[in-house]
Amino acid sequence: MSQPAGANAPVVSLRGLRKEFPGVGGGSRVVAVDGVDLDIAEGEFVTLLGPSGSGKTTVLRMIAGFETPSGGQVLLRGADVTPTAPFERDVNTVFQDYALFPHMTVLQNVEYGLRVKKVPRAQRRERALEALAGVRLEGMEKRAPGQLSGGQRQRVALARALVNRPSVLLLDEPLGALDLKLREQMQVELKQIQREVGITFVFVTHDQEEALTMSDRIVVFNRGRVDQVGTPAEIYEHPRTTFVAGFVGTSNLLHAKASEALLGEAGLFSVRPEKIRLLADGEDPVMGETVAPAVVEEVVYAGATTRIVARLDAGDSLVVQRQNQRTSSLDTEALRGARVRLAWSREHASRLPDDDG
Repeated sequence: MSQPAGANAPVVSLRGLRKEFPGVGGGSRVVAVDGVDLDIAEGEFVTLLGPSGSGKTTVLRMIAGFETPSGGQVLLRGADVTPTAPFERDVNTVFQDYALFPHMTVLQNVEYGLRVKKVPRAQRRERALEALAGVRLEGMEKRAPGQLSGGQRQRVALARALVNRPSVLLLDEPLGALDLKLREQMQVELKQIQREVGITFVFVTHDQEEALTMSDRIVVFNRGRVDQVGTPAEIYEHPRTTFVAGFVGTSNLLHAKASEALLGEAGLFSVRPEKIRLLADGEDPVMGETVAPAVVEEVVYAGATTRIVARLDAGDSLVVQRQNQRTSSLDTEALRGARVRLAWSREHASRLPDDDG
């Protein structure tokens, strides 16, 4: 049942959202989204994160109105918009391919939606210039899209969406076509823009680092369902399932035999590689640390960091990541095959469901 619209209602609410698609060749129907419940507050930057086929993009398209749910509701500010057409919803969408009109100038592209709505010329010009200033493209209004870099074209697409002043901006892998350096730069810029304009952003990506960098909260999707919702720190530091532990960053798993020997508790535990350190010869652990004797199986020098794979005497293999503040590639090579002691704080071992797959 939908809640009454009001100032205190979440900007976006999903209730039991479900989407099925016909099976190939008349086979059984495919469940792409399976009973998703989610509330998104005013001004939040929320990222829908998951691998291909996990349901995140389908959820975004149902919020936008491009896909009709097989079940459940989409509510905007408490009002049920499930049967409402996309153009009647107070949302705008930015896509990976920008979809700019090549024959129009930057300013004309940004003004286009306002012109369709028959906003007076002077007013739409003022709003379009304001939107371009908001994405740091002052002075670019007379250029054609073909004269811009990939990052600049992405910002034009963003300005075109923001000029309509929607309650929610939906972003479907908007940085996916950019090279790595530009993508990292745009991650910072996009978060700054969102904070300045104050509009709710719902961002879809499969890039874990991107999600951790930009989000107020992350929604991790797995096989059409939500595995975990939380802040970047909560998702990374305290994963609730083996899927989240393995998908968001790199994680080590301690199984029952090893966890009982090392932690005194049989179960499945996750420990992040950067939380583990190698004790130097003769070095005493800090009080409360878990200490695990091991043999180094592999060493990978990666410039700023070194990844060390060590086989525990207790049975599992763990990856250790350490910063190369004083070490070089020659120093790390000497570790291969060495007997070492690993140490980590007990608080950095997160308990996972034993039957989680």
